[in-house]
Amino acid sequence: MTGVWGDPHLEYVRPVAPRSPEGCEECLQLHSPWVHLRLCLTCGHVGCCDSSPLKHASRHAHVQGHPIVASAEPGENWRWCYVDETFV
Repeated sequence: MTGVWGDPHLEYVRPVAPRSPEGCEECLQLHSPWVHLRLCLTCGHVGCCDSSPLKHASRHAHVQGHPIVASAEPGENWRWCYVDETFV
């Protein structure tokens, strides 16, 4: 199945609520800082971006097979596919 804009990974997008709206799930447990937050559009995992020291969002995407995230930053409205390395 191909998504609206041609990215086949859009089929993984679901209506989700952030599981940890206060920050990156793993960084909160580790008391580690983050730079920006990303929301997994398959399960609601909130992870830190690749500019953050521990890169939890991309790690989650690759380990769990959840390819698409949205920015969880206020005022930002974009989605990224980790598999195709492109905005969707």
